[in-house]
Amino acid sequence: MKYLTTILLLISVTIFAQNKITGKQIIQNVYDRDTGTEVEGQLKMTLTNKSGNQRVRELKQYIKDFGDVEKKIMYFIKPADVKNTSFMNWSYSDDKASNKADDQWIYLPALKKVKRISSDSKSDYFMGSDFTYDDLGDRKPSDDVHKLLREEKLNGEDCYVVESTPKEEDYMYSKTITWIVKDKWIGLQKKFYDEDEDFLKTLSIKKYKEIDGIITMLKTTMENDQNKHGTTMEFSEVKINKGVKDNLFSERMMKRGMK
Repeated sequence: MKYLTTILLLISVTIFAQNKITGKQIIQNVYDRDTGTEVEGQLKMTLTNKSGNQRVRELKQYIKDFGDVEKKIMYFIKPADVKNTSFMNWSYSDDKASNKADDQWIYLPALKKVKRISSDSKSDYFMGSDFTYDDLGDRKPSDDVHKLLREEKLNGEDCYVVESTPKEEDYMYSKTITWIVKDKWIGLQKKFYDEDEDFLKTLSIKKYKEIDGIITMLKTTMENDQNKHGTTMEFSEVKINKGVKDNLFSERMMKRGMK
């Protein structure tokens, strides 16, 4: 009887180990989560320095998934010093055969020129915010090695905690640690560590809700621990799958701006 009990225990442990979700599967679930085929809305970007002084910027954002590529464009509307500046990002599907990196462009009215963001510039911060150009793109699950560290609650939500280490040796972050809400597959919080493995900044989802069946992030913050600067992004007047024109996502439209 004792021998049989031991065998059954070993079988149970083996089955549990086989069924236990991995860090890679968790991140893949986040990547595959339905975010809507077409999304548009207003963005309010608030920049706060270490003295508490704030600058507020208003933007219009459009996103459309074309299947093999997701395109995003943002137009600055206010204030006057950034009006008509625009940014565009094309994120390609996670095709391991090509693994193509994001294409990004920025249009600066003062120069009257669309500038392509080079791979060397993706660690630069976007328009004085705490988001790098790379942060605004689409990090693919295959770009990192993922390890499930533990399970714990964050803000009352049951989360998986996953550490992601880049395969690329000279990537701007040495690792990230993400708190992912179980079953909803959203990253509730993400901590970034710089190239020296020192803690750098935290991305937090402060507010989200389901809109037309899609879980949508309505308020996020990025807090830089090293320079005590913060950026808040608030998404409003959101429309999902209501129709976004294909021709919005071009250099010509970046130059044209919001009319």
